[in-house]
Amino acid sequence: MFDTKIVLVVRDDLATWQKLNVTAFLTSGIVAQTPTIIGEAYRDAAGHVYNPMSIQPMVVLVADQETLRTIHKRSLDRGVTTSTYVEEMFATGHDAANREVFATFSPEDARLVGLALRAEKKLADKITKGAKMHP
Repeated sequence: MFDTKIVLVVRDDLATWQKLNVTAFLTSGIVAQTPTIIGEAYRDAAGHVYNPMSIQPMVVLVADQETLRTIHKRSLDRGVTTSTYVEEMFATGHDAANREVFATFSPEDARLVGLALRAEKKLADKITKGAKMHP
C-alpha cells in the first residue's frame, strides 16, 4: 500500500522508559519531515474528537551499539535524513539543550540510542539490515 517504509531503531540495552522516550522523540522527527503522513482526526461513537495520527505503519527494531552505528553510516552514505538521538540527551531538559549536546558529537563518536528514517521500502531495508524486530 505504501512505497515507503518508516523504521525506528532503538539500542537494545536501554531501559524500557528510555526506549519509549526515544521512540516518541524519533517519531516526532519523522512527522516534522513529512507532515503529509498525518491523517484525519479520529471521532468516537459519542462524537468526541481525537488527534489525528500517522496514516502509515511504523516498524520498531532493536540493535546493539555497533549495528546502530552501521545503520547511521549507511543512512548518511545514502543521503537519507534521519531523526537521531544520542545517550547524552537523556540528561537534558529541553530542545535547545538537546541540540546543544547533539552538536558536540560526530557520527564516529556519538553514543547513539536510536534513529528513525522514512525511505523507499527496499532502501529502508538495506539501511537497517542487521537490526531485529523489537520483542
